[in-house]
Amino acid sequence: MAGKFQVRFMPDNRSAIVEEGTSLAEAARQADVFVKNLCGGEGVCGQCRVKILSGRVDADDQSQAFFSQEELDAGYVLACQTEVHQDLEVLIPPETRMEDAKIMVSEAEEGAEGLQTVPIVRKIYMELPSPTMDDNISDIARVSRELRKRLGWHSYEISLSCLRRLSEKLREAEFKVTASIAKDKNRYKILRIDQGDTSHETYGLAVDVGTTTVVAQLVEMGSGRVLGVAGRPNQQASFGEDVISRTIYACKEGGLQAVHEAVIKDINELIGQLTSEKGISPQDIIAIVAAGNTTMSHLLLGLLPCSIRLEPYVPTADVYPQIFAREIGIQINSEGILETLPSVSSYVGGDIVAGVLACGISESPHVQALIDIGTNGEIAIGNLDWLVCCSASAGPAFEGGGTRCGMRATKGAIEKVVISNGEVSYQTIGNAKPRGICGSGLIDCMYELVKNKIILPDGKFNLDNKDPRLQVVDEIPQYIIAFAEETATGEPIVITQSDIDNLMKSKAAIFAAIKSLMDYIGLDFDQIETFYVAGGFGSYLDVEKSIAIGLLPDIPKERIKFIGNSSLTGARYCLLSETALEKSIVISRSMTNIELSAYQPFMDEFVAALFLPHTDRRLFPSVDY
Repeated sequence: MAGKFQVRFMPDNRSAIVEEGTSLAEAARQADVFVKNLCGGEGVCGQCRVKILSGRVDADDQSQAFFSQEELDAGYVLACQTEVHQDLEVLIPPETRMEDAKIMVSEAEEGAEGLQTVPIVRKIYMELPSPTMDDNISDIARVSRELRKRLGWHSYEISLSCLRRLSEKLREAEFKVTASIAKDKNRYKILRIDQGDTSHETYGLAVDVGTTTVVAQLVEMGSGRVLGVAGRPNQQASFGEDVISRTIYACKEGGLQAVHEAVIKDINELIGQLTSEKGISPQDIIAIVAAGNTTMSHLLLGLLPCSIRLEPYVPTADVYPQIFAREIGIQINSEGILETLPSVSSYVGGDIVAGVLACGISESPHVQALIDIGTNGEIAIGNLDWLVCCSASAGPAFEGGGTRCGMRATKGAIEKVVISNGEVSYQTIGNAKPRGICGSGLIDCMYELVKNKIILPDGKFNLDNKDPRLQVVDEIPQYIIAFAEETATGEPIVITQSDIDNLMKSKAAIFAAIKSLMDYIGLDFDQIETFYVAGGFGSYLDVEKSIAIGLLPDIPKERIKFIGNSSLTGARYCLLSETALEKSIVISRSMTNIELSAYQPFMDEFVAALFLPHTDRRLFPSVDY
């Protein structure tokens, strides 16, 4: 009979009691300890490296490909491939932890003008006339009659649980009660009836369910005032850092529930943090609006995402039902609702719909564009008459994945780089000793390397350059950004030829998607009035360098606006406005999605963009290096 063993994780000093045969990665999840896991537990990324401090494990054969013999002798293993067969103490080294994440919580400054500010849940205080022999209609008819006077002629539905105590509540409160009313598509629902006037205690939550982070905003529904905002790394990352890895994991037996519960736990912890800070009860939150990409929305609601990644790329749903938040374990008012913003396609989700709404693109007479750069680069272009969109798989390079020294934008990540006269200067997040390079730092590296002729326009290292930082190790060219004695790990931080190749493919995919979409609609870049760049990664980009490497189009810099978390902004608009929520559905259904995998011109554009800045220099007239 299998026994149970304790696994203690350092430096967090957290432990879990797990069944024999459990993987160290699963033990870490049970101990609420984050371990990097790009591949979702397949043992092929090498990101989940940990060190056994006490106890013995059998190192998996796959581990040997990721460690030197010295590291294997020191006890290093892959957490996802190592089973527990006795009590263990395990060290999670800095490169495997997620520390002090730089989370984008700021919002789009642009706005959707003219939206009716009627929250999706309202509290209506009523002083009802007491029943008489001349007015002896039922209690629920009495409530509905008053609501029609206040809100107009609608049908008002009420649940059995709410109806059961209605008679008692009305009479105990002398018919002075507050009704919580929710708009659901074309009908209204009475969520609850409370004694007395509780209309001032109405709060909502806007949530951006991102692949990398989950960010929540606590909102006072009556005034629309934002009371607080908080974010945390999405704990689903322990099942894989990208949506494909998580989809594969979710489609394993028992996988969906685990991935679903991870994001619910994140949301509940954010609710606890925000309500505690503001001195209110989670029970006072009556509505949540969540925005995320299509896979994140499916995982939030516990919908199988398996068909999203397989041709012909069909999601389970694109418009999601309004549900009670308690149905999926979110801990707010027991009658509180959750709205999930609609998606367009498998790879253009509610976060982009929210962004289009937040920027006001669908209301503008001028052509505007929105791009959210991450593992997937989602792009929308249009105006009040038409909208087109697409998604390009940029890979994990812009988020630090797929590069030797790449890492998320967390403490110790190099985020800015300048090379001048053979000298390298850099800036790290938190001003900590460098541990790796995040996406914005990698873009800086690429620009500085080509500007200083350390790499050529085709992305290959110029081995004729005599810069002492340019080395060839095991026949692979690499450039040293930070020497070993400068770093937190004691290892040099380098950018290799393979890293450059991956970055070239990523930037080419993004630009080719933008160019393909523009050509599809028959417009030139100079016809875009405003080019919005959303998301955490985009907010730290250097515009000039991003244009110079051919990532962003060469348009006047004043037309490019970094707008922060437009997904969160759009979610808040929908929380505070029935009209905005209805408009989000209209936007999602009116956007024409171009499936780039089946659009031949995209591949031609992709090949053309595998150059710095591009094979057609006429597209980048301002670039001179």
